[in-house]
Order: sequence, then C-alpha cells, then structure tokens
Amino acid sequence: MSQENESKAIARHIRVSPRKARRVIDLIRGKEVGEAQAILRFATHKAAGPIYKVLRSAIANAEHNYEMNTDALYVKTAFVDVGPSLKRLMPRAQGRADVIKRRSSHITIIVSEKEER
Repeated sequence: MSQENESKAIARHIRVSPRKARRVIDLIRGKEVGEAQAILRFATHKAAGPIYKVLRSAIANAEHNYEMNTDALYVKTAFVDVGPSLKRLMPRAQGRADVIKRRSSHITIIVSEKEER
C-alpha cells in the first residue's frame, strides 16, 4: 500500500469566530479542490475569504513542495480551532461594565491526492 501524500496550510489568529468559520468549513470538507474553491468564491459568509486563502495556500504547497497533481486533489481534512479572544469592556448602566469577547480562529486545511483505482 502506497503512502498517501498530503499537504497542509494553517492560518492563525483570524478575526472570525470559530462557530461562524465552522459553518463554512463544513461546506467544503471532502470536496474536490475545484468545487471547494467555487463554493468559497460565491459564499456570502465573512469567513469564506480567509478560508479560501488557506485552501489556495494548501494547493500551492501541494504543487510546489510535493509535486502533486492539482487536478487530483481533494480536501481531506478541514477544521477550525479556537484562537485567543480579545477582551473589551462595554459600559453598562450604573457604572458597571460587561466584557465583550472578540473571538479569533485557527484554520487548518489538509489536501490529498485521490488514489487512482
């Protein structure tokens, strides 16, 4: 059995909440890279832009570093981890304050070549 070639790209500290980014990641997991790029290009979510850039980076890594055929690539693994939260204060009534968390994400995409059968 041949070892499967994989290429990975990670974007850290992206200013999109992980929950919203996961909605977009779920759309492309398991798809061929051409189809995944088309989905992300026309998605209206804020997270679609950074995820599209990570996918293109993973494809470029596969082509340049591992000399993989870009036509045979698919999104093998895609996930979003929680990044650090920026904590901000919002003034409230009677001199109190609420903490507003501005969440960030770490986006990871792994692409792989489909096995020829």
